[in-house]
Amino acid sequence: MSLSPNSDNPIFVPTVDDVHSAAHQLSGLAVRTPLLESQLLNERVGGRVLIKAEVLQRTGSFKFRGAYNHISRLNEASLKAGIVAYSSGNHAQGVALAARMNNSSATIIMPVDAPELKIANTKKFGAEVITYDRFGGNREAIGEEFSRKTGAHLVKPYDDPWVIAGQGTVGLEIAEQCKAQNIAPDALLAPAGGGGLIAGTSLALSADFPGTLIHSCEPAGFDDTMRSLLSGTRVKNQPGGSSICDAIVTPMPGELTFEINNRLLAGGFAVTDEEVEFAMAVAFLDLKIVVEPGGAVALAAILAGKYSAKGKTVVAITSGGNVDAGAFAKVLAKYKT
Repeated sequence: MSLSPNSDNPIFVPTVDDVHSAAHQLSGLAVRTPLLESQLLNERVGGRVLIKAEVLQRTGSFKFRGAYNHISRLNEASLKAGIVAYSSGNHAQGVALAARMNNSSATIIMPVDAPELKIANTKKFGAEVITYDRFGGNREAIGEEFSRKTGAHLVKPYDDPWVIAGQGTVGLEIAEQCKAQNIAPDALLAPAGGGGLIAGTSLALSADFPGTLIHSCEPAGFDDTMRSLLSGTRVKNQPGGSSICDAIVTPMPGELTFEINNRLLAGGFAVTDEEVEFAMAVAFLDLKIVVEPGGAVALAAILAGKYSAKGKTVVAITSGGNVDAGAFAKVLAKYKT
């Protein structure tokens, strides 16, 4: 990378070279998560589904990758000043752990109604948590004001070149794992909130598999990436909506992420909360993994037939597994087979 997060103007659109740089930065630290397959799942959809299990990543989601790639590049002065971030929970935990690993402190702005598990684990990783009302507050403004007042270094959850590049290491691993098995996937589906995961992944995967169609997956009512891809420009979600997919209910795509996604993605899908819950249950029953609602939207799109996997080979990223035990138990009780 020609710049660092310490630069005065460290904003640029990352490339696949930046993803490879992130892979070097994360070597031996990020978990190389498996590409899982289940005969039972394949029979459900009439095709071959490969699940990239980022639920098994450090902190329980892919977010550790981007957070560490950014924070580990900071100079001593920035690390000493501390880190601030805003997050619904997964970026929070990734930042908290990455700050701790780099001998820095972290303060995280989180919605007061975030899952209890995410708040608790963020604190366990050593971060201070400041809560706000997601319906009346502005987390970006709170985070930026905290940074101005304290000098803490702000690490954004998705619209950041080092974060995007770090998330892109998911795509590098998928490409390597597919090549090792002589698999050329027809499509890849990934969750999209602000778009950092799918932007980074598309940079990496399209370099090795240009014929693979890449699709975003989002909750119904928060399908801003899908609608932005259709219009060719960023569009916002309508305020007042709700979804169980707390991890990916962002107001609109990021500027950097959409520049990449608008160029590399084939389109997007939206799924209902009920379809998400079914996918969570199937992931547990067929694959024996715990997936949180926002992490299950790609699998949900396949199971609901939004993307037909019949006769195809498709990769789906399950991006996180941080779900409260009570909420998960209720889902499993609804779908037992």
